[in-house]
Amino acid sequence: MKMLVPLSAVIVMIIIALAGVEAAGLQALFGIAIPYIAFLVFVIGMVLKVINWAKSPVPFRITTTCGQQQSLPWIKQNKIENPSTCFHTFIRMVLEVLLFRSLFRNLKTELNDGKVVYGSDKWLWLFALVFHYSFLVVLIRHIRFFVVDMPFAIEIIEALDSFFQVGVPLLYLSGLGLLVGAIFLFLRRIVIPQVRYISLPADYFPLFLVIAIAITGIIMRYFTKVDVVAVKNLTMGLVTFSPVVPEGIGSIFYVHLFLVCTLFAYFPFSKLVHMGGVFLSPTRNLANNSRMERHINPWNYPVHVHTYEEYENEFRDKMKKAGLPVEKE
Repeated sequence: MKMLVPLSAVIVMIIIALAGVEAAGLQALFGIAIPYIAFLVFVIGMVLKVINWAKSPVPFRITTTCGQQQSLPWIKQNKIENPSTCFHTFIRMVLEVLLFRSLFRNLKTELNDGKVVYGSDKWLWLFALVFHYSFLVVLIRHIRFFVVDMPFAIEIIEALDSFFQVGVPLLYLSGLGLLVGAIFLFLRRIVIPQVRYISLPADYFPLFLVIAIAITGIIMRYFTKVDVVAVKNLTMGLVTFSPVVPEGIGSIFYVHLFLVCTLFAYFPFSKLVHMGGVFLSPTRNLANNSRMERHINPWNYPVHVHTYEEYENEFRDKMKKAGLPVEKE
């Protein structure tokens, strides 16, 4: 049921888009209204999320570490795993954001002869890199539909993406990598019992969405030809706020676009929002310098403390009768 509900939701969305375009002729709804709504939901949702995170109090250093902290001079510090300066924290963040460094370490825990043994899961790290970088390249390549003249940098990325030429049209490795990476992440959730147990429908839904987006994109490029000029007229109309619905765009394009819009609108309310959250995570972006600096909670309200001097002044006579020592006679 965890997989059936999100899979059914994606299938229903595909059917709705096909029926809306083919039977009801709602090209304007799926080509103009829904993209605008999805864009607004994405932008407003992400802004509100970031503002909410930025307003959350972080009075103490709660850095996640797995290496030796800076302490005595003769003990070697692990400056990346346990940073104590802003520079080393920045290096750690760069490695985390660009190379997913935390996924490269111990992720598997097994019981071997009564002992807990930690192991690595390099396949997860590799396919996570393939998935995310393929997604990034696909997004960059699609910029060509929203600008008049394609920037030179995007031309270079497209050339590198299609260097492994197999027939015509060119084979984009990013599209294949996106599909393979998403399928691997899905299979990992159903093959590994521990991961399957903690997986929720909200974990499967974006995976099914991405797989459907990749498949419809591959179908449009290599099997069912789509009028690229008409698609560019539609996207340029959206960008310039003078939207039009050109003739000759196949229904598979509107299905693809509807799935993409759904993913963007769903983004701020899902776990996918970690794309922005990683930069504001106090477990990652703080230096572990609690031994060098005292961090006082600025939100603490003043509390009256009953000192020992006040306590003795209040009970001095009774303490003397009980034979207890006092500081002042």
